[in-house]
Amino acid sequence: MPRDSERYVPALGYATLPRLYDAVVKLTTREVTVKQTLVDALDCRAGSSVLDVGCGTATLASMISARFPAARIFGIDGDASVIERGRHKARRAAVAVDLQLGLAQQLPYADGAFDYVVSSLFFHHLSRALKEQVAREIQRVLRPGGQLYLVDWGAPGNALMRALFVAIELLDGFGNTRDNRLGLLPEILGRAGFTPVTTDATFNTLWGTLTLLHAVKPARFSTSGPLQPERSLSHSPARALPCRLARSVATPSCSS
Repeated sequence: MPRDSERYVPALGYATLPRLYDAVVKLTTREVTVKQTLVDALDCRAGSSVLDVGCGTATLASMISARFPAARIFGIDGDASVIERGRHKARRAAVAVDLQLGLAQQLPYADGAFDYVVSSLFFHHLSRALKEQVAREIQRVLRPGGQLYLVDWGAPGNALMRALFVAIELLDGFGNTRDNRLGLLPEILGRAGFTPVTTDATFNTLWGTLTLLHAVKPARFSTSGPLQPERSLSHSPARALPCRLARSVATPSCSS
């Protein structure tokens, strides 16, 4: 897909490193514990639809599909090479995951298409403007009452975590990671229209402190009160028209 070579940020910050991403993440971020905590928080039913934004090589999407085989699991990422690795991983694990190449700031799905959106280690790659834009897009594609579970770097839990986080700042940029270091992701999600936004768990790792955020898209209101949304959607999340991939800023890749 087209990329802006100055602004595109591949996994681990360098084009030659994404192939190492799965191993590095597994060894240094308590990946199994963190992602299993996220999966355990979901309450998918038959037909529930889940989108993994910044899905990378589909580790998280595959875990969700294995846990909820009757749900419909989708993933989107801006790097064609990691999408291909993700498809290979899903085939090897014998799970059903629909992975698509596309942009997080221009999601190619209909309004209200998903019951859940998840994202892991993706937002810290984005500038403040892109964080806000992606948060609004996630809010758009969630159904009323739909839920977002987001794992990413948060405010360091102690001085050691702050010192360790410098490595992430060097890899992914001090500007992009500033909101994470200051613990501002809940505020960004709140401004996108999510309420409530809570921190469900924190994890100290070899790179710093990870947070699991839970955000809810409010139910719609009528004159008689809130409308009760369906628990899951019966229509296909994909729009009839293909995703427009020619965009000035390509979505960074980050393995989920």
